[in-house]
Amino acid sequence: MPKDRVTVVGAGLAGCEAAWQLAKRGIPVTLIEMKPKKFSPAHHSSDFAELVCSNSFRGERLQNAVGLLKEELRRLDSLVMRCADATRVPAGGALAVDREGFSRAVTQSVRNHPSIEVVEGEAEAIPESPAIIATGPLTSEPMAKSISGLFGDGLYFFDAAAPIVTVESLDMDKIFRQSRYDKGGEDYINCPMNEAEYFAFLSELKNAETAELKDFEDDRIFEGCMPVEVMAKRGDMTLAYGPLKPKGLTDPRTGKRPFAVVQLRQDDEKGTLFNIVGFQTHLKFPEQKRVFSMIPGLEHAEFARYGVMHRNTFIHSPGNLDANYSVKGKPGLYFAGQITGVEGYVESTASGLVAGISLAKWLGGESQPDFTGKTAVGALGRYISTYSGADFQPMNITFGIIEPLPERIRQKTERYTAIAERALNVLDDVIREYSH
Repeated sequence: MPKDRVTVVGAGLAGCEAAWQLAKRGIPVTLIEMKPKKFSPAHHSSDFAELVCSNSFRGERLQNAVGLLKEELRRLDSLVMRCADATRVPAGGALAVDREGFSRAVTQSVRNHPSIEVVEGEAEAIPESPAIIATGPLTSEPMAKSISGLFGDGLYFFDAAAPIVTVESLDMDKIFRQSRYDKGGEDYINCPMNEAEYFAFLSELKNAETAELKDFEDDRIFEGCMPVEVMAKRGDMTLAYGPLKPKGLTDPRTGKRPFAVVQLRQDDEKGTLFNIVGFQTHLKFPEQKRVFSMIPGLEHAEFARYGVMHRNTFIHSPGNLDANYSVKGKPGLYFAGQITGVEGYVESTASGLVAGISLAKWLGGESQPDFTGKTAVGALGRYISTYSGADFQPMNITFGIIEPLPERIRQKTERYTAIAERALNVLDDVIREYSH
């Protein structure tokens, strides 16, 4: 096995996954993480792989693209997925984790690996290759300048985190537990609204005062993580057809479907904290308390964390990165995570895994694995490296970026099932090939 020491910058989801994939192949890794000596505006914990926004890794079904991606990562022996599965909390048909327990599990695994040396401190410039840069969407200013020198100016958008409330402060007489269509039992807490309550809440939400932007931010918004107050201003029924849609839920007190429903999802293992699903926000903290307390059952809610917004930075990957996240014309230099233009926890993990495996193969003088556009893992890399539109934006995994089937299947569930089955078969072939 090669003995080249690899530098991985950033101990988020992508960085930890990349370091793990290298180390398990016998390659020594120096993992540089600026916490706890320095924190970004959105990070607070000293642990690695900190989940800044939701605690959900999203859907589990193979007919859901992110469910397929998670299954592919499991088959590729992902550290992040192993820790997520070990710290999962009830969330219906989704995979949600105990936020602190998950980060702690990743941190312990990485720190205890004999081939990984953790260096606490800020990396201010791109290191010599072999290296993987996984500094995340809140890359510090010195490193961002170094990256800009390599690629040119970055792009940026806003990301947002939803508030978290204590379960003991909720009015249980006004709420009920149920998952949509009863998938997952009583995993979610539901706050039903009648029509009058919905429109009163909507009016206050649209007129609430937002926080001032920090000097590193502007008012551009990423469509995939839109603040609830911005969504409310797009139309009176936007929320009712979006995060507050009542479809699949029945209020046991009335036996009917409510006009709108605010859902809360468990955020910790003990079930003492719940986050308000879809309520990413940039409202001032007192306004969050005032407006969100209008939600039935949340009148006296205690907020363990208010919603926040922060800047996300990413490079223009098309033309600069290959599908395995390597930098064109810079052998041995890779990027991984949201800074590449993948969006989401699972997607960031996938990019780190691919970068780690690919760099390990490169160091060994072997051909790097081609996951192809038929797998979810491969489709993400192809999207960020080959997108040809005018406005490159971060992308969650969707079936729309996976190579379509040669035959047309009209029924969506059957089509997605067939794509998922093909993806897993192709992935198994790729694993057998690069494992030799």
